[in-house]
Amino acid sequence: MKDMMILVEPLIPALRRYARSLLRADAAAADDLVQDCLERAITRWHQRRADGDARTWLFTILHNLAVSRLRQAARRGWHVPIDDADEAATARPPTQEAGLRHGELLRALDTLPEEQRSVLLLVSVEDLTYAEAAKVLDVPIGTVMSRLSRARERLQRTMDADAPASGRAPILRRVK
Repeated sequence: MKDMMILVEPLIPALRRYARSLLRADAAAADDLVQDCLERAITRWHQRRADGDARTWLFTILHNLAVSRLRQAARRGWHVPIDDADEAATARPPTQEAGLRHGELLRALDTLPEEQRSVLLLVSVEDLTYAEAAKVLDVPIGTVMSRLSRARERLQRTMDADAPASGRAPILRRVK
């Protein structure tokens, strides 16, 4: 035990410096890391090689603990006390309806004829001009414009048919 104290105690300031550099100057977390490193070294002192360097062994333990903590923090995200949290950062609008609407839109796109769907996707999604879309599809610009107009009308009708009347929830009937 005494030889352990003789070897470990002079290394504590260097371990603290290294821990602070790993944890980006968070002094409390660095001290906790050094304490965990020393606790692990004490409980596993019997596993250390007698001919090995105690300094490199301790720095290895410290480094591995720091990497584990940083990975854990990355998985969990940053901790913010609830009292300090900004309401705008924690409150989010529900996403279920947007997801359902997106699925409806994809199904409605599938109902369009291929020539209308391709023009709509090229102009609306890929942001090509009418002339560029006409060149891609090898059709006149007027054809692109008429196909796009028909695609938009058909898509709007399909989406309106899937949506409940006037934005209200559908009326449920009792079936006997």
